[in-house]
Amino acid sequence: MTDKARIVLAIDIGGSHVKIMESSGGDERRAVSGPGMDASAMADAVEQLAKGMTYDVIAMGYPGPVIHNRILSEPHNLAKGWVGFDFAKRFGKPVRIINDALMQAIGSYEGGRMLFLGLGTGLGAAMIVDHVALPMELAHLPYRKGRSFEDYLGEASLEKRGHAKWEKHVFAAIAQLTAALEPDYVVIGGGNVERLKSLPPNARRGDNANAFKGGFALWLDRRLHV
Repeated sequence: MTDKARIVLAIDIGGSHVKIMESSGGDERRAVSGPGMDASAMADAVEQLAKGMTYDVIAMGYPGPVIHNRILSEPHNLAKGWVGFDFAKRFGKPVRIINDALMQAIGSYEGGRMLFLGLGTGLGAAMIVDHVALPMELAHLPYRKGRSFEDYLGEASLEKRGHAKWEKHVFAAIAQLTAALEPDYVVIGGGNVERLKSLPPNARRGDNANAFKGGFALWLDRRLHV
């Protein structure tokens, strides 16, 4: 089967929803996730959502660190039971797994050096340099006052500190990360990007739908190195 003939089912796993779409077209389908969803429950939900779909392979964006198609730790906003789970056996299809922020980053990429930050339930981060995709676990690194980037940029901070302070920290964190990583441009994605009234210099808004584009590219774009 050629790459172009292969149909990809992309699964975007988030702290509030699991969403799917296939590369042959059609609309996004979603189900509620949350702190009670483990890997088995997610697979059950996807099978229900995917009824009537025909696909050959699966691309999965997971909200946590993934190396060489292997989940390294349990998610912060979902139930335990993900590490070591055999998704290929469960679905009966070849599966490629990457960090969810990296999957959205790949779908947002327009060449050069790109830093991606996903503002959602937590904080996702990735960088792509000349088609080489690099997952980055920045969320739990110290940012200020002994607390992490996610503590200041995640959804809980928006609710706790209010919009003005949250947005101020978004700008400050992006300035800090840009100085360190020297990207050509920054893409800000995730569900809360729409809450930003303005954008930092050299940044543009992403789109959650780009996660599906990134999932398709995992199987279909030969320029990409993950």
